Amino acid sequence: MSENRSVLSREAREPDKLLRYGDHPDQVMDVWEAKSYRPLVVFIHGGFWRPEYDRTHARPLGEALADEGWPVASLEYRREPGQPDLTTSDVRTALDRLPDLLDVHAGFVLIGHSAGGHLALWAAATLNPVRLRGTVALAPVADLLLADRLGLDDGAVQDFVGSGVRNDLDPVHLPAPIMPVSMVHGTADLRVPITVAESYLNAHPTARLVRIEGAGHYEVIDPLTEAWHLVTAELTRFSG
Repeated sequence: MSENRSVLSREAREPDKLLRYGDHPDQVMDVWEAKSYRPLVVFIHGGFWRPEYDRTHARPLGEALADEGWPVASLEYRREPGQPDLTTSDVRTALDRLPDLLDVHAGFVLIGHSAGGHLALWAAATLNPVRLRGTVALAPVADLLLADRLGLDDGAVQDFVGSGVRNDLDPVHLPAPIMPVSMVHGTADLRVPITVAESYLNAHPTARLVRIEGAGHYEVIDPLTEAWHLVTAELTRFSG
């Protein structure tokens, strides 16, 4: 069995804007505008924190959400092996600057996929951003120690953190976020097994875990799959 990765290279509409939240070339965000007055969706892409994966693979997701009425900001961030604090600093800076760059009067929902799901859970636990309505983590690397023991993506966790243990970056070891958390995870995920999300749920039982039978790692960011409807349903729970 292999994962369907077609969404990663699918053509999608260009974002309406490219906004900069810092001076580094990676400190930018793709923005899709929407006419309805819904909360902003702030999306953090995955790729196991590796430099070869950037936000462009999330453009089908951004286009689809905007077409369904959600404005979207898809964050880029620095992905330098062994420099995790650069990555988290970028997420922090982007969220701090949101009110200066975009309309967040209706609040925003933080969404992340895979390693981006890890970053979304980290941000929700440590930053408590103003106007955050909730977090939706899609197939998240929600337990760094477990992901490391499982050797995900040929040692991606150690490549990310450099060496050793960084409990200050590990959602399982951080306090439960103040605002609600939902996780959406396929039971057939070969990239990040659902046991990683279940470990987060055991640590933070107030979170919600939506299990999608038979879905893999990429269906949860693919608007052409059945799993997508469950993702947007969770988003709607935080959108009013």
